[in-house]
Amino acid sequence: MNQPNPNRNQNNPGAGSYQGPRRAPQGTPAGAPQPARPAQQPPRSPQGPRPAAPGNRQPYPNQPTYARPQGMPAGQRPQQARTGGGGGRRRPTKHRSAWSVMLIILMAAVLTALAIVGVLYFTGLRYQKIENDDGSTIKFVGRVDEENQPLTGKLYYSSGLRAEVDLAQNKVTYNDGSVYEGELVNLQRHGRGVLVYENGDRYEGEFYLDSITGQGKFEFASGDVYEGGLVDRVKEGQGTYTWADGASYTGGFSANLRNGQGVMVWPDGSRYEGGFVNNLKEGQGVYSYANGDRYEGEFVADMRAGQGKYTWANGESFVGTFAANNLNGEGTYSWPSGRTYTGYFQNGKIVRADGE
Repeated sequence: MNQPNPNRNQNNPGAGSYQGPRRAPQGTPAGAPQPARPAQQPPRSPQGPRPAAPGNRQPYPNQPTYARPQGMPAGQRPQQARTGGGGGRRRPTKHRSAWSVMLIILMAAVLTALAIVGVLYFTGLRYQKIENDDGSTIKFVGRVDEENQPLTGKLYYSSGLRAEVDLAQNKVTYNDGSVYEGELVNLQRHGRGVLVYENGDRYEGEFYLDSITGQGKFEFASGDVYEGGLVDRVKEGQGTYTWADGASYTGGFSANLRNGQGVMVWPDGSRYEGGFVNNLKEGQGVYSYANGDRYEGEFVADMRAGQGKYTWANGESFVGTFAANNLNGEGTYSWPSGRTYTGYFQNGKIVRADGE
């Protein structure tokens, strides 16, 4: 059994123990002196190799190296920006995808819209749209009653016109300055009412599906007055138009013009009764002049033309053919004394007598 060696270092098994004589290297002659024994090496630290001197420090494992700026004292590290984590490593930034951002925005918009609709609903505000037979539309935004019928609000017409409506007063105020008061059906002027324009014109009468149609009276800012039939504000049918200077026409209208049979009276007392075509005297008629002259016969394009009789205030007369308001063609001219002349006339003058 081996006995422990008292000369052995228990803390360093390799120190202080006798290893016996060293064997000479192979090929060394006998009796030659042996080489000196190397000095005992200090024991190694169990923590690894000893760090270098402060002036020549080596980096530790897994430790980032630093480049010392010029003029920085030895042993001082440069400042390093923190990244929110230890060890000097920067965490990877998380990016939201474009789809997720768009989805969040869309959801926020939907929730906002629902909130607005809810507020409008509980405050009694509504949106309604009326489509007319002619393709036009009226949009209403405003308050309604318990039966969901409009009370007050704004009207938007497809023509671009806008208005504010108050059903309690049956009143509509338009953005062009005109104001209507009267009957309303489906937010349209229908029945009787009064419409006052910004320029001072005033209409009182019948309305049909928001248009001035029916019998009514127009009082214009100029002083003219029309009373009679209208279709979409255009004079149609029978009516009377009175000018501010006192002239008047009573008779038929078509497309806003005098058409058909009618009576025209001028401020000087002249009077025409007969046919009209587009504001002009046409066909059979009687024209009584202010000086007492009188013409009864045919008119063409507002002038005496064709067969007719012209009687002067002094008693003279002509019966025959007219052209462009003049005696033109065959005719008979008579004087109050009973004398007559029958012959051919041209531009109001005698050309020849019969038998000559």
